[in-house]
Amino acid sequence: MVPKRLQKRLALIPIVLVIAACGIGGDGGGGPGPAYPLQVSANSRYLVDQNGEPFLMIGDAPQSLMVNASLDDVDFYLANRASHGFNVVWINLLCAEYTGGRSDASTFDGLRPFLLTGDLLTPNELYFKRCDDIIRSAAGRGITIILDPAETGSFLSVMRANGIEKCRAYGRFVGSRYRDFDNIIWMSGNDFQSWRNESDNLLAKAVAEGIIETDPRHIHTLGLDYFVSSSLDNALWSDLIDLNAAYTYYPAYAEILKDYARTPAAPVFLVETDYEFESGADAERLRRQAYWSFLSGACGYVYGNGYIWPLIPGWKGYLETTGVVELGHCRALFDSLAWHTLVPDASHRLVTAGQGTYWSGGTPSYGISDNDYVTAASTPNGRLALAYVPSARTVTVDLSVLAGPVSARWYDPTTGTYLAIAGSPMPNSGAWSFNTPGLHADGAGDWVLVLEAQ
Repeated sequence: MVPKRLQKRLALIPIVLVIAACGIGGDGGGGPGPAYPLQVSANSRYLVDQNGEPFLMIGDAPQSLMVNASLDDVDFYLANRASHGFNVVWINLLCAEYTGGRSDASTFDGLRPFLLTGDLLTPNELYFKRCDDIIRSAAGRGITIILDPAETGSFLSVMRANGIEKCRAYGRFVGSRYRDFDNIIWMSGNDFQSWRNESDNLLAKAVAEGIIETDPRHIHTLGLDYFVSSSLDNALWSDLIDLNAAYTYYPAYAEILKDYARTPAAPVFLVETDYEFESGADAERLRRQAYWSFLSGACGYVYGNGYIWPLIPGWKGYLETTGVVELGHCRALFDSLAWHTLVPDASHRLVTAGQGTYWSGGTPSYGISDNDYVTAASTPNGRLALAYVPSARTVTVDLSVLAGPVSARWYDPTTGTYLAIAGSPMPNSGAWSFNTPGLHADGAGDWVLVLEAQ
C-alpha cells in the first residue's frame, strides 16, 4: 500500500511552471554550530566540520519552506527546531504541487522562480533573494540546508522540456549563486521513480554537474525511489555522490547495513522513512527507524511530519510533538558518546542471542512495529557498546567485547533517562543475560542497552 503522502503526490498532474531574472546572492554568513562547510571524514563514515568535529545529522523535512512561509515564520520554525537539537533541514529550492506548493511554483505571496513559463534560464531575482534570506536564517541558527535544486516530483517534466544543456546551465546558475553559502548540502532527486530511464537520469544529473562546475566545495547526495533505495544504487552518479542517502519504508537497518558494507566506504544517512502523522506512524515506529539507523552505521536521520513538510494551515501547532521530543532524546544519547567510532555488530559477536528476526522488506511500514530485530554496535577499542532492543525480551551479550569491567545501564528512549542494571559493574568476560525493564507509558517496550568499559 502506498503511504498517504505518496498517494497525494501520485495523484498530482504535471505542473506548468511560470518563471523569472537574477543576480548573484551574497554568502551565507556564519552563526552558531559547526564550522562550515561540512566535509566527509577521513574514513568516509560520517561528516565533519572544518575543525574535524564529527557532525551527527539530526534533520527535519520542511520541503515547502521556500514557498509556504514568510521570513518571520521561517525564523519561528528554525528557532523551534534548533531548540530541539535539529541541525539539518531538507528544503526544495523550487517547490510546486508535489512537495506542498502551488502549480505555478510561486511563493505564498506570488513570487515565481522564473520569468518565462517553463524556461529554466530566466530566474527571478526576487524569488531567489527570498531563498537566500532563508538559507542565511538557517546558518544563523547553526542549521545545514539539504537543498534540492530541482526536485524530480514536480520538475522532471520541466527538465524534459528544457533539455540537457539548459538543465546544466540552470545548475551553473544555482551553483554560482550558492557556492559561498557555507551551510549547504546539495541533494538531487526526490521520489525519483524514473531514474532507471537513461534520459531522465541524465537530465537530473546535468543540473548536478552544472552545480559542481561553479560550486566544487559542497557535498552532494541523491534521493532516489520509494519504497527502498540508496543514492549509490545509481551507478551513473557514482562520480558525484559524496554522501549516500538511504530511503526506506522497510526496517531501516536492512538498507543502512547494506550501505555500510559497500566498498569503497561512503557515509550514509536515512533521508526519508515514515513521517509522523502519516500512514499510522506513531512515535514508537519513528524511534525504531532512528535507533536502527544509528546502530547500523548511519551518520544521520531526517525526521518528517505530515503537517510540516507542506506547511499546511495550523502547522505551528504540530511542532512540539512526541516524535520531535523523542528524537531529541536520541540525539542526546549519541552526542554524549563516541558515536562516530561505533561499528555495527553485523556478525552478532556482541549480541549472541535474543536478536529477533532480521527482515529486509515486505508490506511497507506496517510490519515495522511488529519486527523485533536488535541492532547493536561497539567501538574497536572496546570502550563502548550499545544495543537497541525494540521489544520486551532477554538478550545475551558477550562482555568480552569490552576492554574492562563493564558499567551497564538501560536508556529509556521515551524520557531520555537511564536505569541502572543490578550487578554493574560486571567483569568483561563471558555471556551475560539482560532483561528489558518493562513497558513505557505508551505501551511499547523498546530500550537501549548502554555498556561502557571502566
